[in-house]
Amino acid sequence: MPKTNAFSTPKGWIEVICGPMFSGKSEELLRRLNRLKYADVNFLLFKPRIDTRTKKTVKSRDGRKNTAITVDSSSEIVQYLSKHGSEVPVIGIDEAQFFDEEIGNICELLANNGHIIYVAGLDLDFRGEPFKSMLAVLAYAEKTTKLTAICTECGAPATRTQRLIDGEPASYYSSLIKVGDVEKYTARCRHHHVVKDKPTSKYHFDIDNK
Repeated sequence: MPKTNAFSTPKGWIEVICGPMFSGKSEELLRRLNRLKYADVNFLLFKPRIDTRTKKTVKSRDGRKNTAITVDSSSEIVQYLSKHGSEVPVIGIDEAQFFDEEIGNICELLANNGHIIYVAGLDLDFRGEPFKSMLAVLAYAEKTTKLTAICTECGAPATRTQRLIDGEPASYYSSLIKVGDVEKYTARCRHHHVVKDKPTSKYHFDIDNK
């Protein structure tokens, strides 16, 4: 019999798991979802169709995996739940940065209607700038877990995703969305993250080191 005490009254909320590639976001998302199975709590997991690395599955690098529903837009999550899963208490969303900017409003709507939402995604794009689709999700969330990877240059905590083209840093002006894995990306710390052709900041600081 489902152990649904914590989910028996409308009390939705949003939890976000963010960080660069190779930081274990999907692993942590699947861990949180899989533990619900031991209490017979139902959940549904969604992923964007643009992520073609795995089909109808969310899989982590440590071997965890779970069946996922693939959708083209964030609004399709609500459409699917309206038809098939309005009573499911927990919703997981992987690779949220690939969704449109309405994903934040969708998560807020679902939480306000009593669903518990677990969202995993990149907070920064390959340029080191915030993913617009993630900004509202992060702002609406009750809890945020920011993970780090290991910088492949120095071993420090990595918070950036480095895109490489033929082994060289990608240009700032290359396509924002480019699905890939170790063949295109690596993890870097702030000081070893390089973006070719990145515009110079209009702000400058004169620091006296004397």
